[in-house]
Amino acid sequence: MSATPLMSSSGEFHADPASFYRHVLQALRQADVPFLLGGAFVFTCYTGIERPTKDVDIFIRAGDYDRLRQVLFQAGYETELTFPHWLAKVRSGDLFLDVIFGSGNGLCEVDDDWFAHAWDAELLGMPVKTAPVEETIWSKAFVMERERYDGADIAHLVQARAEQIDWRRLLERFGEHWRVLLTHLLLFGYIYPAQRSRVPAWVLDSLLERARAEHLAGPVEASEVCQGTLLSREQYLVDVQEHGFADPRLAPIGTMSPHEVAKWTAAIPSRGDPPPRRVKRRAGAYPEKRSRTAARARS
Repeated sequence: MSATPLMSSSGEFHADPASFYRHVLQALRQADVPFLLGGAFVFTCYTGIERPTKDVDIFIRAGDYDRLRQVLFQAGYETELTFPHWLAKVRSGDLFLDVIFGSGNGLCEVDDDWFAHAWDAELLGMPVKTAPVEETIWSKAFVMERERYDGADIAHLVQARAEQIDWRRLLERFGEHWRVLLTHLLLFGYIYPAQRSRVPAWVLDSLLERARAEHLAGPVEASEVCQGTLLSREQYLVDVQEHGFADPRLAPIGTMSPHEVAKWTAAIPSRGDPPPRRVKRRAGAYPEKRSRTAARARS
């Protein structure tokens, strides 16, 4: 079957979403461009929970993007690099398909492990590979915006697939950000009290022991960093823009450039809203103000 998009007599792309998705996926399959399905489709596969969605997500390695773009251009589709550090879109009129190769915070790069541990499924009559449940949890765990919070998705994924999760691999994925995983697992036990034991005891013991060891070790000399920007691109801007905290998305801590952070920030849905009312803070409450207070004391 041809991968050329269906078109109306007016020359516009066919408005049927299923036809659009099928043609795009067939074009990639025929050209051997590796991809994984994600988003609401995979969430339904893993949990059985269905919900309406406006698009389909596919995951690729960043190194495969140019090839994907060329293949879909030849198939008649427009592809835009919406956010160069993690997201592109394939468009056909009002329809679009998200092409994901990372995450908005720069942490969750799509690499070979995504493909090595992919699951099998079927979409629109075609066999497809889906993003692993571990990577699905990992990438969703950092989404804590005012307008979107994926914690319920993680609770449902654990509730549905606890016995199939490779917990050691999941721990490795979170790495130094293990506190985020611990937070979600503690919430799981709160949400489903009768199912707390489905999270292996050794997983919680390991994470809680890390937290205990850090607490007993006491304060450490470290730079003032606000890791909140890894969870929400909006709600911690005040910390990195006004209160003197370092943004861990930027080098040398993170992988994003100032331009990428600025572009991602400019796309916040509420950026057009009136600025929040400024609240007077006590002197010495934030690193920047502490330094100013100290400077006045020295003068």
